[in-house]
Amino acid sequence: MPTPSSAHSFDTILAISRRELLIASGACAAVATADAQTAPASAPRRSDAPPPPASTITLHVNGQPQHLTLDNRTSLLDALREHLHLTGTKKGCDHGQCGACTVLLDGRRVNSCLTLAVMHDGAQLTTIEGLGTPARLHPLQAAFIEHDGYQCGYCTPGQICSAVGMLDELRQGIPSHVSTDLLARPQLTNEELRERMSGNICRCGAYSNIAEAIVDAAAERRS
Repeated sequence: MPTPSSAHSFDTILAISRRELLIASGACAAVATADAQTAPASAPRRSDAPPPPASTITLHVNGQPQHLTLDNRTSLLDALREHLHLTGTKKGCDHGQCGACTVLLDGRRVNSCLTLAVMHDGAQLTTIEGLGTPARLHPLQAAFIEHDGYQCGYCTPGQICSAVGMLDELRQGIPSHVSTDLLARPQLTNEELRERMSGNICRCGAYSNIAEAIVDAAAERRS
């Protein structure tokens, strides 16, 4: 049990320690600021540095040849959006996880954020802009409108492009992970639809409406 005098001495020590701590902290901050102000700026890029490697390619986009000279690191998504200004294809996660950037590459659906444009010289590309027009909608575009298969609409271009590719896969008899018979022609069951469209995320949660739109469009094609 400390005596009153010893307690007073202890409080005095604590008070001095706090004051010294504040002084030391202020001094450290001042030194750090001074160092930052006097530190040399990062060296500018040398004007004689060689430009990044580039290639000239031709992409046949929505039926039109497009000649582009691109940095070899340019993704197909950025080539479409930044160079051809086809902004219907959306950049969502940019990691191939959301499907918002889905386009049709030589008839097959791909995540355009995961592939380089220079890898596809001469390829045929179809984006959402090439599927239909306001005056003449693609059956899937019309079905999405009829079934309200969207809310914010950000994922809708990728959903529609993916659905077009998915229905073509079914017509070709390509099995999926959930197909029970790999030799039989797969059917558009609820399980098949969900598996095949699982790479396209709708953050608004309009999945049931999207599924109804796809089934409706598929039935119209068969009729």
